[in-house]
Amino acid sequence: MHSFRFVCGNPGTLVPGNSQTGFRFRATWINETGMVQFTSDGLTLFYTDQGAGDPIVLVHGFASTNEVNWVRTGWVEALVASGRRVLALDHRGHGQSDKPHDDAAYRPELMANDVARLIEHAGLQRADIMGYSMGARISAFLALQHPQRVRSLVLAGIGAGLVDGVGDPGPIVAALEAPSLNDITERKGRMFRAFADQNRGDLVALAACMRATRVNLSPERLLQIACPTLVVVGTKDDIAGPGPALAALIPTAHAVDVPDRDHMTAVSDKVYKAAVLGFLAGR
Repeated sequence: MHSFRFVCGNPGTLVPGNSQTGFRFRATWINETGMVQFTSDGLTLFYTDQGAGDPIVLVHGFASTNEVNWVRTGWVEALVASGRRVLALDHRGHGQSDKPHDDAAYRPELMANDVARLIEHAGLQRADIMGYSMGARISAFLALQHPQRVRSLVLAGIGAGLVDGVGDPGPIVAALEAPSLNDITERKGRMFRAFADQNRGDLVALAACMRATRVNLSPERLLQIACPTLVVVGTKDDIAGPGPALAALIPTAHAVDVPDRDHMTAVSDKVYKAAVLGFLAGR
């Protein structure tokens, strides 16, 4: 039997909730795009909340948005269809959320706190967490800082690079700060600038985010992740680093490779989806 959360700003609508919340009234404003706001660290952040059942929080990648990373790729639809309540935020600096221009605002531990506050704001004790690329890095920090909030963890689009680094951020920062895409020749920088332009990103905020978020985790810290963990990386991903190498450092983890997919194409792949849905079904 489902509980319900009444959402103000969308009169007359009862939204199915999760048994974790019980029957409760929660006044929540919804904007014209269907996103809901909450406050974290003095910033206004936006998220979506769909479906009913065990909750999962989706944490998108750099220069992306909830819509681009999770909706257009079919993830929200697939998870809701599997019987899940799906929450997905726009990070600070991204999408409809506030976009500070100070590098210090984008330390990964602060962005992990945003996700923890979303879980609390939604009236949940804990949730399954799935992050992609930068979102996976933030999700790993979340599992270390707020282990009581994380039921299980999917780290996708990140492998050994979480420990060894994923390359010099300088060319990407330079590309974001360049006058236009035509001024960029470096391959990865050009790729990220094109992606940011496509998503109408705030280039100053994204440059600040890129400078601050690439903080690696030591093998000793990864040993502290105790929740069930799945690592998923495309076999042609030259940014993330090998997934099995990361999974080997987390005692509760196993890895799935996505054949013939790179950093940008793995996210919507059916092998990735099947692996995650199977992993979640076993929780």
